[in-house]
Amino acid sequence: EFELGVIEEFMPEQLSEEELEEIVDDVIAEVGATSLRDLGRVMAAAVPRVSGRADGSVVSHLVREKLA
Repeated sequence: EFELGVIEEFMPEQLSEEELEEIVDDVIAEVGATSLRDLGRVMAAAVPRVSGRADGSVVSHLVREKLA
């Protein structure tokens, strides 16, 4: 438990669902994404912004949901 506490202390805080959704919405608007064809461009722009603070699969799921 002690080791886990030390590790958690140095890990970046995870984004809330609302924060992540706001970032994804911003990126979609910035790249002008309109369909799932734009998934790669959105992910390329979104992943660096959430790096270490959100799981990539969660980001991908949210992007797919918004572009569907």
